[in-house]
Amino acid sequence: MNGQSSRELILGRVRRALRDVPATEQPAGHPVPRDYAEKHGERSHDATVGLLAENLADYRALVHRTDAPGLPALLARLLRERGARRVAVPAGLPAGWLAGADAEFLLDSPDLTARVLDSVDSVITGCALAIAETGTVVLDAGPDQGSRRLTLVPDHHICVVRTGDQVVDSVPQAVRRLSPARPLTWISGPSATSDIELERVEGVHGPRTLEVVLVTGDPREVTGDSREP
Repeated sequence: MNGQSSRELILGRVRRALRDVPATEQPAGHPVPRDYAEKHGERSHDATVGLLAENLADYRALVHRTDAPGLPALLARLLRERGARRVAVPAGLPAGWLAGADAEFLLDSPDLTARVLDSVDSVITGCALAIAETGTVVLDAGPDQGSRRLTLVPDHHICVVRTGDQVVDSVPQAVRRLSPARPLTWISGPSATSDIELERVEGVHGPRTLEVVLVTGDPREVTGDSREP
């Protein structure tokens, strides 16, 4: 490479490829056509939520359904069945969601290092939205989701999805609603990978267990309810 580093070689090729581009030209001056289909087929909103549940389960996520008043009791039961005693939560998670849960809750903060998060049993968050056609939950570090490390280190993640306004059909619809300026985490099932022999290993770079709670109504208004869903 005549003493050139790989970086210098690549940048040199980029410069040569752009040599005939006017300095005043900007990407916005050449919009990319986005006239492709937004989704595959027509379906009702209930059918879209059903498709989301089906695809989440296909990715080995555990799917639960409840209405908004039943959310606290459901979360308490899931933590109890898991035996979770120390639970990490975003600072903006509605306090009513945790009513009745017998656990120590650790609020997301810089003090929750990876080492500390590795010692917690579970994490509970909301989400930015969920995509039915791909069975994907997207986090954008909103107040009810917390920092990215909050959901990448603990072994068990419970994610709450509002079915009324957070479920979209497709990836194109999701991209239109998401801000590219925010740190986005796209989750399709528990963390998993396969080696050269296609042996599936879970929990490699994220939670080994993902539970998704699909909630009808608006759980942001929940103040706590002890009844089982």
